[in-house]
Amino acid sequence: MYDINLKSLTKSFGELQAVNDITFSIPKSSVTVLLGPSGCGKTTLMRMIAGLDTPTSGNIFFNDTDVTRVPTKRRNLGMVFQSPVIYKGTSVKHNLELPLLSEKLSSSEIAKRVNDVADLLGISGDLNKMVEELDNGTRQKIAVGRAVARQPQIILFDEPITNIDITAKLELKRSLKEVFSRLSQTIVYVTHDQTEAMTLADQIALMQDGVITQCAPPKEIYEKPNNQFAGWFLGNPGMNFIDEEHINLSGTEITSSLFIQTIEAGAKVSKVKTLGVRAEAINVSSKQTPNSREARVIRKSLGIGGQYLLDLEYGSLKVKARVTHQVGRDVGESVWTVIDSNNIIMFDENSVAI
Repeated sequence: MYDINLKSLTKSFGELQAVNDITFSIPKSSVTVLLGPSGCGKTTLMRMIAGLDTPTSGNIFFNDTDVTRVPTKRRNLGMVFQSPVIYKGTSVKHNLELPLLSEKLSSSEIAKRVNDVADLLGISGDLNKMVEELDNGTRQKIAVGRAVARQPQIILFDEPITNIDITAKLELKRSLKEVFSRLSQTIVYVTHDQTEAMTLADQIALMQDGVITQCAPPKEIYEKPNNQFAGWFLGNPGMNFIDEEHINLSGTEITSSLFIQTIEAGAKVSKVKTLGVRAEAINVSSKQTPNSREARVIRKSLGIGGQYLLDLEYGSLKVKARVTHQVGRDVGESVWTVIDSNNIIMFDENSVAI
């Protein structure tokens, strides 16, 4: 399989710098998700890897081979797009077979690959159906199967779940997770959906304004964002941010109206401009406990999995807390909160984690 190595890669469209001097490596046989809001450059970056767009400057290497200006058809990769690319008027089986016919494979090898990928995607029972009989989610599975069955070195996915309904989306996400766990190909997956990224990725490359602001495994990038953008973009809700107005700097310690604990930060304290805390890192109780701080509930809503999302008010400071139980308080009443200082992220004046 191929490593993908990008060296000082830039793509401009007139005055618009869609991708800005990216140097980045994608390990072979891994799933790398390019994540970010619309317009951040993730699809442009993927299209350059595919050979569909030519960089303004910089180079793309597959292993040690420079493929920057190698045509797409010679890059040994497969692609899956937002809308299913399939042949209408034919069966599912024939759709899966067609890309293999030019590979000079034996009929038995073609049949094996088709059956294997159909089983992997859960569409074995649909092989003899015409594609027009199937819903859009199943058609997208066929598009995925066509790319997988060819066994290219790299497979690129450009927001493949975007254009299908919610039920089919959940099923296809599960299927993709299963496919990715079994494949040895290098996978590059583009999405703006953080749930997809957290579910599917070995590493997330978070993009903003044409650059990769952080690249790390999902758990690490969620728990230890290296900038405020990562803290805000990942999470539902995003990270709570406590600005200078609500921070007290004293010697080598930091305190806030949100917590009583102090952070032993040494020389870093003078650089702190903002504190970040995840909603689930705020431990909430209906009773006062040692080192707890009183807050008023200003909103309460039921979240997924029976969890509750609380909007809490500490004087003029407002934050969100996620709890896994009913804390027994209504809007307007008080709760008591404690935060482990290890779960507090410090950011400097440039919004970079300290």
